Amino acid sequence: MHSTHEGSDNSADSTRPASEVDGRHPYKDRYLTIPNVICVARFIGSLGILWFAFIGNATVFVIGFVVLSLSDWVDGKLARWLNQRSEFGARLDSASDATLYGCLAIGSLMLKWKQLQPEVVWLTVPLVSYAVTTGYGLWKYGRIPSYHTYGAKYSQWLVLGGASAMLLDWSMWPMRVASMAVTLTNIEATAISFVLPTWRVDVLTLLHVLPKRSKQD
Repeated sequence: MHSTHEGSDNSADSTRPASEVDGRHPYKDRYLTIPNVICVARFIGSLGILWFAFIGNATVFVIGFVVLSLSDWVDGKLARWLNQRSEFGARLDSASDATLYGCLAIGSLMLKWKQLQPEVVWLTVPLVSYAVTTGYGLWKYGRIPSYHTYGAKYSQWLVLGGASAMLLDWSMWPMRVASMAVTLTNIEATAISFVLPTWRVDVLTLLHVLPKRSKQD
């Protein structure tokens, strides 16, 4: 995930689109970069692992999902280290992530349909919360939110562990914990969209965009 903003962001930057924030957080219209290539590979790979779910090979499906999930961590690191951050890259990263987790959901249903039927609530709530935050962003900005919050980063690791445990028949509880984390992350993203007047990428937490009180207050 292409994170770019640090805790020292001032309140003026918090209400400006990333493309207008120069100097400390330079964004450029970059398309052919190493992180973007990784994002495209993740998008294609996400569709590819569905084949292993179709033929019933849960082990290879999980391995593919783990590798693709780790690529998300790698592209974010490279974007910062190589100074190849961009609005396009952040949006491409979000689209690749959505594809990956969408394919995870489809593949999981194909592989574990009977086992997942009792878990319908745990699966539905995070999906509904994602639909709400995405729909609200589209309604307010005409774009899908692309915040890459700390919560999203932590949730990514929980989903990785939870999905692996569920698909390999270890336990359902890690998946349930991940479901709660994803739901809270989506609620925070919705709150961020409510606060921000204009679309912006890479907002670490809701606290980064809340109006700051003066010392006199």
